[in-house]
Amino acid sequence: MTLNVELARRNMIAQQVRPWDVLDERVLNVLSAVRREDFVPAACGNLAFADLCLPLGHGEVMMKPVVEGRVLQAVDPQPGERVLEIGTGSGFFTACLAKLAGEVASVEQHADFADAARARLAAAGITNAQVETAEAVRGYKPARQFDVMVVTGAVFALPGHWYDWIKPGGRIFAIAGESPVQSATLYTHAGGAWSATALFETDLPYLRHAEPPQHFAL
Repeated sequence: MTLNVELARRNMIAQQVRPWDVLDERVLNVLSAVRREDFVPAACGNLAFADLCLPLGHGEVMMKPVVEGRVLQAVDPQPGERVLEIGTGSGFFTACLAKLAGEVASVEQHADFADAARARLAAAGITNAQVETAEAVRGYKPARQFDVMVVTGAVFALPGHWYDWIKPGGRIFAIAGESPVQSATLYTHAGGAWSATALFETDLPYLRHAEPPQHFAL
């Protein structure tokens, strides 16, 4: 590892992530420890630490470091918790979740993404994350409930059956609404009811079967 890469990593934390109110030391430590450069596509290697969404293929993107930091801080995965991730992508965010939580189940609709992520996670020594190939909106049904769910692609509205996948007292992070102004939202279950807290605005590609309804003009 060259000094320039380590400097770029430190600058990413100090100049991008911290100024966006990501101050949780657990999160900052994870973003420093997981080698982001090993998870980005080869064509984007020189942009591994840039304040950009990086293209992954299939119309998908890798979230910006600042967004990853805010999401990790918001959902606050704990060592004993089981996390469901919808959209494995490159596997970087999966690795970060695995470092913070007890166990991660990640669902990826693209088989080539899933295969590559498994290899990257294994190379990084991540043993508490499993990647399954499935379409998460209509084609996936988990065998048990989770404490936390993180959705790394956008949805127009949160599918109702997703709430059933979460234990009482759990939480869901999702990016919902209509592009180009989508709301990163934390949904929490407490007292037998769900509440939603808008965190920030962003814009990400939609999950399959979660796009806005088409508007027809005469």
